[in-house]
Amino acid sequence: MPRIAYSLDPADLQWKAIRAQGAGGQNINKVSNAAQLRFDVRAARLPAALKARVLARPDARRSADGVLTIKAQEHRSLERNRAEALARLTALLDEAAYTPPARRATRPTLSAQRQRVEGKLKRGQVKAARRHIDE
Repeated sequence: MPRIAYSLDPADLQWKAIRAQGAGGQNINKVSNAAQLRFDVRAARLPAALKARVLARPDARRSADGVLTIKAQEHRSLERNRAEALARLTALLDEAAYTPPARRATRPTLSAQRQRVEGKLKRGQVKAARRHIDE
């Protein structure tokens, strides 16, 4: 599969520990276990083609100036949430880096064309047999 090769530089990632949303009792107000990852696509050390593809895709997590913000809060530990946020970013970049192979135009074989026409003729004969017969 053709793919644009890239590598993520840790210097391009900006991490922030924030408080998670949702239920959690008293602990939710004291502990910042959710991870917020900010990734500036335009300033990142990525191939230009990959940057263009990421910026061309519609994504609500990306701001107008090209900064991706990924928030992970599924897990109770900050380390696991950081790993999940990084996994989401790499999945997004992998998806953008994939280039589908070019479609090669093909033609149906002569026998396939004949079968298609014969099927249409038979279906027409079936429908013609349903018509009212004048005497």
